[in-house]
Amino acid sequence: MKVFVAGATGQTGQHIVAELIKRNISVRALVRNLDQARQILPPEAELVQGNVLFADPLNAAIADCDMVICATGAKPSLNALEPYLVDYLGTKNLVNTAKAKNIQHFAIVSSLCVSKFFHPLNLFWLVLFWKKQAEQYLQASGLTYTIVRPRGLLNYEKQGGLVIAGADQLFEGSIPRTKVAQVTVEALFQESAHNKIVEIVTSADASDRPIAFP
Repeated sequence: MKVFVAGATGQTGQHIVAELIKRNISVRALVRNLDQARQILPPEAELVQGNVLFADPLNAAIADCDMVICATGAKPSLNALEPYLVDYLGTKNLVNTAKAKNIQHFAIVSSLCVSKFFHPLNLFWLVLFWKKQAEQYLQASGLTYTIVRPRGLLNYEKQGGLVIAGADQLFEGSIPRTKVAQVTVEALFQESAHNKIVEIVTSADASDRPIAFP
């Protein structure tokens, strides 16, 4: 088995790659800068240079992979097209390529509150709106998918257990990126996570237990 990870050098993508390597799963990481990626990612990860905005090279990049994880995301920018390009168009290119390659499972890291158009985050060039459009494109593709929606991504560990819910049930909270990675990777292997939207945060009131999808 080999998993293709887009957005591998991002803050969440790095943890996803590490989690896959930890489970002894082969990883091909799509990166824009090879030198930077070699400094960030585990040496076990196979690196391929590319960009989700350019569809044609993705065919060779995905090649013999069995599953895809998309952890891309627009960064704060003065470019009003950034969320459209990265969160929607780039994901659309990846979905189309995955479908053509008969990928077994496609998991994407999205965000809580994507269904709320009047959310403050949409002031950042409609970022949640475009994430929602990407979700819908994936759902309509015919691929087996899992959409993971975290909120309040943390670069440090936080006490508390994982709270997992279905679509549009959680609207507040936070979660360490390490747990987002664990949930996203686990979703590839649990049938109960297939073709579902999974919303996740951590809570001090929740007990720490194995990942189980509703």
